[in-house]
Amino acid sequence: MTAERKRQAREKFLLGGIIVRAGLSKADRAFLLGGLLELARIAPSSLEHRRLRGIGEEAFKLPTLVDDTPLMIEAAE
Repeated sequence: MTAERKRQAREKFLLGGIIVRAGLSKADRAFLLGGLLELARIAPSSLEHRRLRGIGEEAFKLPTLVDDTPLMIEAAE
């Protein structure tokens, strides 16, 4: 396996982990893609981008989810 293929495989693995961490591993793929396409439309310098990034940064600080329960729901309890 070339270094580039290894890098790509690792990137896909990490991105898949984000889906699992958010509690979306059982979500419909079309729903996930639609959501990601909407996120791609948000300008990196916008207030919404900063808000969502802040939520993500806080979620990464939390322990991993249990039984596909989204992290932010766990944190609110």
